[in-house]
Amino acid sequence: MQNEARHNASPPTRHRNTASLVHTSAPHFAAAHLNGLMALYARPLEGRKAEIRSPKGKTRIVTDFVRCSYLGLDNHPAIAVGAMASLLDYRSLHWSCARTRLNFAALGDLEDALSDLFGARIITYTTVLAANMSALPIIASGVLTEGVKPFMVFDRLAHATLAYNKPVVAAETDVRTIAHNDLAALEEICQAQPCVAYICDGVYSMGGNAPIAELLDLQRRYGLFLYIDDAHGVSIFGEKGAGFARSQIPDGLGDRTILAASLGKGFGASGGILMLGTAEQEEIFRRFAIAHAFSASINVAAIGAAMASQTLHRTGELKLRQERLASNIALFDELVPTAQSGSPLPIRTVVIGDELAAIGAARSVLDTGSYVSAIFFPTVASGRAGLRVCPTADHSVDEIKALAAAISNALER
Repeated sequence: MQNEARHNASPPTRHRNTASLVHTSAPHFAAAHLNGLMALYARPLEGRKAEIRSPKGKTRIVTDFVRCSYLGLDNHPAIAVGAMASLLDYRSLHWSCARTRLNFAALGDLEDALSDLFGARIITYTTVLAANMSALPIIASGVLTEGVKPFMVFDRLAHATLAYNKPVVAAETDVRTIAHNDLAALEEICQAQPCVAYICDGVYSMGGNAPIAELLDLQRRYGLFLYIDDAHGVSIFGEKGAGFARSQIPDGLGDRTILAASLGKGFGASGGILMLGTAEQEEIFRRFAIAHAFSASINVAAIGAAMASQTLHRTGELKLRQERLASNIALFDELVPTAQSGSPLPIRTVVIGDELAAIGAARSVLDTGSYVSAIFFPTVASGRAGLRVCPTADHSVDEIKALAAAISNALER
């Protein structure tokens, strides 16, 4: 009977196929590396300039359209000074202990300041990856939903740092992946299941965004639990830079919405955060989240940098940088039409199709002095390869015009 039961059991659902991914994409990675487009080592210069070092030791200066510092804050003098001052004050970079034991006092000050800035209960992590790895198993367990394990629904384009957790989450509860922004499918699941959690990005790394208002409507009607990774949306939206998702939630987050965000990218420092809505959630995460209970905090320099950035977020400079970003995005759209044209989001993808053609185009653009990302599977779907461009507040009009001309010439070849 035991052998018969084992024979008749349904095979486990597999949420990863790493070997196939490696086999499929390895030739394109090899081509991108051979063309000098990936794993580059560089020194940042003024604005968006960077000095790239070749394996043979030669250097060249390029205009970088790869970094996601959308407001140009990663080079801001006040943030660099904040990092150095904090390190000198504490005379230690890192404490090798779990956060359930010992924390730098400055980290408590930072989390309090960020909580006030973003109107949520903030917990910091070394990366957004660590924040996501901490949050999703806890959500899947049901401890945040009155003991009912939610049916976990992932958007098909959810970031790799979210999708990576599917096997762990599947050990707790049911997991399903639906088409990108498929609200009809999500509503059907909400109607069929007593408890549902939806996992998505706020701003997607290859362009586009989640329909926040519609998701909040599903939450009101069905009690949908929302977990939104807004790493690419923070700082560039909202009066104080709360981000794409948080700025569309006028009241508190409540007990059914958790947001993840980056302290890098638009924020200009280093690390990741979770925005929580209740004291109970915060207590659970501080005691049981993997990256909190079994790993260390962001280092002292990152704490000082983030503290300086949150101070800057309370000044008029933030709005000026947001406006410059919007102006540069509009200029790029005028010169290079893409599927994202007209969107206020700072990510543009130029679809070429063939992977090797996209790599060749990126190399052609680099030869003119502008560095853009060649994107191909698994970053985007097979056959949808192209160029990814990140205009920022720090790019000059001439730099954007030069990039546009280089892309146009590369596409004509």
